[in-house]
Amino acid sequence: MQDVLAVVTVVVVGVMVGVEFAVAAFVNPILDRLPNDGGLDARSDGARVLGRVMPFWYIGSVVLGAVWAAVVWGGDGASLVATGTALLVLSVVMSILLLVPINSRVATWATEGVPADWKQQVRRWDRFHHVRVGVIVLAFALFVVALV
Repeated sequence: MQDVLAVVTVVVVGVMVGVEFAVAAFVNPILDRLPNDGGLDARSDGARVLGRVMPFWYIGSVVLGAVWAAVVWGGDGASLVATGTALLVLSVVMSILLLVPINSRVATWATEGVPADWKQQVRRWDRFHHVRVGVIVLAFALFVVALV
């Protein structure tokens, strides 16, 4: 059972990391290069769609990590799993405090119009997102090492 929990956690977190990395490294930069600010509608739609899905994914990842840490507590790799889970908690706190407020505004742009400082807001979100991606990549790496 412990091995199944570890594999499920690594897969769930790994796929989440892949999605978030793809957004940071490929999707948003591509959208930003579209002519005539063509990526704004896509960013707004992405903010709405991913804004509904990602909270469950992040919280689910934290729960899986916490359960895995509890199951292996005191054993080999427990400190790696606990540290990885703590990093996921940090990513959730970062999301709530830094990214969600901006994301919530971006989600309304398609219907309410774009503010004058939209480029600064998007850049700020991207900077915070890059840091968050680094945090969850590190958490994922710790989980993988604990699994091996």
